[in-house]
Amino acid sequence: MEFDYMPFGYYDKAENKANRAFELYENGKENEALQEIDEALQINPANCSWHFNKALVLDTKGLFEEATTEYEIAMQINPYDLEILNSLAVDYTRTGQYDLAINTFEKIQSLDPNFEPCYCNRIITYTEMGQHDLAEQMFYLAQQINPDCALCYYNIGNSLFARSQYKKATHCWLKTAELEPSHPQINYRIAQACWSEGDRQRGREHFLAELRVNPGQIDVILDFGLFLLEDGDVESAKEKFNRILELKPDFAPALFYLGEIAFDNAQFEQAVKLFNQALKQDDTLTGPRFRLAQYALIRGERQKARNYLVSEVKLAPDDVDTWVSMGSMFLRIGDTDYATHCLMRAVDIDCANTDAYYYLGLVSAIRGRFENAVDFFDQSLEYNSEQIGALRDSALVCLTMGRLDEAAKRTKKALALDRDNSQLKVLNRRVRLAQLAERIRDCLCRFKS
Repeated sequence: MEFDYMPFGYYDKAENKANRAFELYENGKENEALQEIDEALQINPANCSWHFNKALVLDTKGLFEEATTEYEIAMQINPYDLEILNSLAVDYTRTGQYDLAINTFEKIQSLDPNFEPCYCNRIITYTEMGQHDLAEQMFYLAQQINPDCALCYYNIGNSLFARSQYKKATHCWLKTAELEPSHPQINYRIAQACWSEGDRQRGREHFLAELRVNPGQIDVILDFGLFLLEDGDVESAKEKFNRILELKPDFAPALFYLGEIAFDNAQFEQAVKLFNQALKQDDTLTGPRFRLAQYALIRGERQKARNYLVSEVKLAPDDVDTWVSMGSMFLRIGDTDYATHCLMRAVDIDCANTDAYYYLGLVSAIRGRFENAVDFFDQSLEYNSEQIGALRDSALVCLTMGRLDEAAKRTKKALALDRDNSQLKVLNRRVRLAQLAERIRDCLCRFKS
């Protein structure tokens, strides 16, 4: 027994713990594996392989920043291990540290130009950076070493998808499936490409194929639910969102989209309940506060609507239509500052959004900045020359400014698009009366002269 306290026995215990950690990791018990590997590292913190294994477990748990730290420690112990460097570069990409990722991949290339993963994984890095030409260059370099790398085809497919080259992306993912039939989420990615391309039947088939293989993938079920919702198959979409809640009852997006369905069916009380449940589970989720603001406006609760909208603005949604809608709602409330902020964000996302320019024109008109208003209305008309609202309101602003010929021209064009519009008829009479009054004044002036 006394030999248990000798250094050999001490390190032998650490080795056993490391082996036990590996067994637990293989059996999907990541937390227990981490505990064992940490105890092993407390005994021998200079073991490079154990730091590497700990990083792998952290990667499995999605703790990429912590994994990066472990890979960096392992690299300090063994700075020329290609697998450590490659895993570190991949996690630099996952955490958005693209310059470090590229530098690490280039270091691997300098150590061994034939190490194919340093090109294959660099495709992802360049794709996320938006440097797709370099992504393709990495793909062709990897092909020279291993022309049958399934992951290369998968990664370059993602690059092509990001460039809206859906057919080429699908071709690459089909090649991945051919080389590696068990590659995860291939049918899901093809379904997304078909959806984006408008091939709805084929998209549905690939969603179903993916779920037959992996029926519990929440991200796939969610996207399929949205696909069905967009397709008008509301009941099937509801079934998918409810299925997610069976798997994960606290999944906020599923609660939100069930609320959306209820809201569209004017089941407002049910919708409000679901939106609040979604916020309870995830108070950073975009969407619920926007809908709650709409409901508050329906009820005439302007201050409550404003509070919800201000909270939604802070979350900074990335959907241009949401920004335009919020801008119009702030305008309805009378808050022109927030309205301008929302509409300018919409223009930043989509510089050709005719509705955003239209509402910016209204904001400027309300503020009495008539020249700016006309400019914004004209920008709206540049992207949609048949925008009746922009023609009507710009004509009204021109009438206010005394630019009667311009007002008449815009009114005439609007009436040509909608001859039965009562607002346009009233506006047309006002313009004609103003023109008549101007001619009378001119005659009187000449008579006096």
